[in-house]
Amino acid sequence: MSKVRSAPDVLIIFSTLALLTIGVVMVYSASAVNAFHNYGDYFFYLKRQLIFAGLGVAAMFFTMNVDYMVWKKYAKIGLIICFALLVIVLIPGLGVVRGGARSWLGIGSFGIQPSEFMKLGMILFLSKMLSDDKSKITNFTHGLLPPLGLMGLAFGLIMLQPDLGTGAVLCGASLLIIYTAGARMLHLGGLAMIGVAGFVGLVLAAPYRLKRITAFMDPWSDPLGSGYQIIQSLYAIGPGGLAGLGLGMSRQKYSYLPEPQTDFIFSIVAEELGFIGGAFVLLLFMLLVWRGMRTAITAPDSFGSFLAVGIVGMVAVQVVINIGVVIGMFPVTGITLPFISAGGSSLTLMLTAMGILLNISRYSR
Repeated sequence: MSKVRSAPDVLIIFSTLALLTIGVVMVYSASAVNAFHNYGDYFFYLKRQLIFAGLGVAAMFFTMNVDYMVWKKYAKIGLIICFALLVIVLIPGLGVVRGGARSWLGIGSFGIQPSEFMKLGMILFLSKMLSDDKSKITNFTHGLLPPLGLMGLAFGLIMLQPDLGTGAVLCGASLLIIYTAGARMLHLGGLAMIGVAGFVGLVLAAPYRLKRITAFMDPWSDPLGSGYQIIQSLYAIGPGGLAGLGLGMSRQKYSYLPEPQTDFIFSIVAEELGFIGGAFVLLLFMLLVWRGMRTAITAPDSFGSFLAVGIVGMVAVQVVINIGVVIGMFPVTGITLPFISAGGSSLTLMLTAMGILLNISRYSR
């Protein structure tokens, strides 16, 4: 099918850059106190965020102008490299432990997070695999098990770090692609029941897991332990009210709320900008998801459609998990808010993925 190239989706560009701008401002507001305390520089995290935001925007505009079909050629080798990095990061002496997880490769404060690369690598490969022969997906053995096996292997390697949040995002985005490709609900439902049973078994085998999972249901039962982060997050959100305390006026960022510039930055957004600011951020994400799904529906071929679904799913699942944790609906998993939280690999890879989505939108019918 011949494709006609046009301008990229303006609303995707607007929502992405608006979220990124809000993120840069909020990273500085949330991190200045801790940055001065730890590094003697109020702008430490801000400078890092600007560097990675600049790299990410450059990558976004590059991939926006590269025909997305190019990535289909390199999807297999890309996935192999991602798997290799996931193995290397687990080797003592090579992988760097941060926040209790061996998730990083690098030197000092700079490094890459292989699990972030795997999210995009898996989306690209599954889009290629399922678009090459869509008829197979209805067959349980030859169509459904191979992509699920790849997803399960990647999830297992990520859980060895361990990094439940990133693993959950990878599985969520992958399952959306598989479902879109035409997998039978009977097959997926049966596998979901097996997965739930396995999850319950893992929890029962280690009581500490049950304690962590149930902490979000009653965080005040252990206010200085497993419930501490959720309680401090709610203490930030509550006083924000309708209009917030004002930009830069957060109280919880003064060493009460752990990692206010990363996993719990939305708490600071709600505290300083109130319900209005928090709702505006969520509306921008909703706009991004809507336009992204429209791009998937109008893509000129199945590879572009599956790829758009995966990228949008990656953003949407990550937003749902992060916001759910912050407001006490989900147990703490340790996952950033796309475009808003301080980040290196996560921010750069997410913006790169948005560039691919924008390129698909250039060929939409």
